[in-house]
Amino acid sequence: MNELSGEHSTIGERLKLAWEAARLWFVFFLGVIGTILILSLLQPENASILVLEPNDVASQDILAPYAIDYRSDVLTEQARQAAIDDIPDIYDPPDSGVARQQLEHLQATLDYIDAVRADVYATSDQRLADLNAIDEVGLDDLVSQAILDLPTQPWEAVKLESASVLEQVMRNEIREGQEEESRRAVPTLVSIALPENQAELVCHLVTAYISANTWYNQSATESAREEARSNIDTVYKSYASGETIISRGEVVTPLDIEALTAYGLLKPPDPWQKIAIQTLLVIVLGSALSLYSYRVHIDKIKNFRHALTLSILFILVALMMQLMIPGRTVLPYLFPTATIPMLLTVLFSPGMGIMSALVTGALAGFLAPRGFELSLYIILSGTMAALVIGRAERLSSFFWAGLAAAVSAATVVVIFRLPDPATDLLGKATLLGAAIASGLLSASLGFGLLLLISNFLGITTSLQLIELSRPDHPLLQTFLHNAPGSYQHSLQVANLAEQAARSIGANPLLTRVGALYHDVGKALRPQFFIENQAPGQNVHEQLDPATSASVILAHVPDGLELARKYRLPTSIQAFIHEHHGTMEVSYQYHAAIEAAGGDKSRVDLREFTYPGPTPLSRETAVLMLADSVEAKARADSPPNREAIDKLVRWVIEDRLTKGQLRRTDLTLKDLDTIRSTFVKTLMNIYHPRLRYPEPSQEDTVPTPHKHDSTATISRSS
Repeated sequence: MNELSGEHSTIGERLKLAWEAARLWFVFFLGVIGTILILSLLQPENASILVLEPNDVASQDILAPYAIDYRSDVLTEQARQAAIDDIPDIYDPPDSGVARQQLEHLQATLDYIDAVRADVYATSDQRLADLNAIDEVGLDDLVSQAILDLPTQPWEAVKLESASVLEQVMRNEIREGQEEESRRAVPTLVSIALPENQAELVCHLVTAYISANTWYNQSATESAREEARSNIDTVYKSYASGETIISRGEVVTPLDIEALTAYGLLKPPDPWQKIAIQTLLVIVLGSALSLYSYRVHIDKIKNFRHALTLSILFILVALMMQLMIPGRTVLPYLFPTATIPMLLTVLFSPGMGIMSALVTGALAGFLAPRGFELSLYIILSGTMAALVIGRAERLSSFFWAGLAAAVSAATVVVIFRLPDPATDLLGKATLLGAAIASGLLSASLGFGLLLLISNFLGITTSLQLIELSRPDHPLLQTFLHNAPGSYQHSLQVANLAEQAARSIGANPLLTRVGALYHDVGKALRPQFFIENQAPGQNVHEQLDPATSASVILAHVPDGLELARKYRLPTSIQAFIHEHHGTMEVSYQYHAAIEAAGGDKSRVDLREFTYPGPTPLSRETAVLMLADSVEAKARADSPPNREAIDKLVRWVIEDRLTKGQLRRTDLTLKDLDTIRSTFVKTLMNIYHPRLRYPEPSQEDTVPTPHKHDSTATISRSS
């Protein structure tokens, strides 16, 4: 039976390994195929189909091999376009009905004004209001008052002149959008015999009724242009034998390309050959990156999310390069070269960042016309950024890494472009500015992507950990105010765990922050935990063992609930979940057995056991040991180093015996290092102190204007 069980276990492990390998192969091919598709499909039209393209510079003289007379579609289209451009827009003839309509509107307005002027019963303000109510003219108080004050004969002259001027204006062609030009011409049409004040009234009245009387005829215009286009005959282009088609150094035009095509001098390369070359390059680069990841970061790369992220980043880099490098002059130097190296350095290691810089540099060299220059540009800037950023424990780390990338990139530009006579001073300055901008842009993108990717991967960055460790964090403040004793215990545990984690090469910052939050669930019911109780007020003495145990066990789910409420990362929640593993609350368990008359069968051990899981990482395992050691040391107050060492050994052996560390990769050497670190740290906390002599009776008598600062200090407990 055991043999069958072992065989089934072996088969299960093999299937699991096969499934993991299949997923990794899938991710690898996803990255490779995605990159190949991007490089192959995201090509501008006609790119890489001809040896020469419009706007290229000819590297040599190209002569006509023989005389030819061919139909030139380029010249024909140019001639037809010129014929179309010669045809102006066509408008319909002026509509006399619009002029009559506007004259009628003017006359109606003048009649209304006559009625207002003749209204002897209305007050001056009422008549002003009546004139101002004419919406079409838009009279203000000043103009309206001038009309009312005008004597009858001059007013009649104004009316006649207004009708005459409007008729003259509306007889002319007024196109849509040209009404303002006609309005500006009104003052020149008013009779010079009228006084200035009357002429101004005429202009005011007439301009309000000027409107367009002719409209653009799109159909007629298009018909005329189409007719002009159709009247152009096909244009032919001819070359004599030996005639120069393109001179060396000239910019290639579409007409030149047409001539070369007519001679058959341009042969498109085989697209499958190009795809094959790209495929080979991508496979080599992808294999190099994948093999390095597998050899150096095997634990991380086996994680499906890590591998998928690496593959997607590779595809995104190829996409950005394809959009920014081919056929560009300045844009390739704006490429954020250091973004991926910085990101992979923080997520994996500096070696991974440097490897990504090598891969992206090789790909850029393949795509760029000045391949070696751009390849070195990307490799050096990415490498320097990866070496400078380190673990990115400060936000300024990104700035310094970006600055290092910018300086490296600018150095490459100086090396290659400063002695190059083909690049003028403005071009050199532009490329230097692009190099500096590339470094700063890399830092910004790296920081932003790190926040996004770390959440997807469940990775807690150093910056997040530093933010979580701040004492003013809302959850830590709640913990401190509600359960100050437990908070102080967490601080002590954090000091112990941080030193131990550093000594074995684990993540000390993650361990410290996890320790700060591991008992945060006690903040919901602090009075049930002894470190928050006043002496002689243990509430558990009033509870039955099962109830007492349930309250204590609840601080783990309570802590997880608070962690989710305050959005703590999953890596920090693991410390809350795992720091007691599957240990039992021994005091309550033994009390329950005693209450059951010593019969263990009447007590359900599950009611007195933490749900687990046991620690799954080195950091949570260190916390479990530190938590237990600190609690026992606080309870026992060991008097000397031997007692402290004995206490620490007992805790470690107890957790080993109970299988709490079996799911971590801690070695016996690690455990011994942890033990010695705990002992050293606890010695600094519980070292003996001098007992000062008791003050004499005379010393206790207060002296005027003097404060006694002497205190009795005993050995710390």
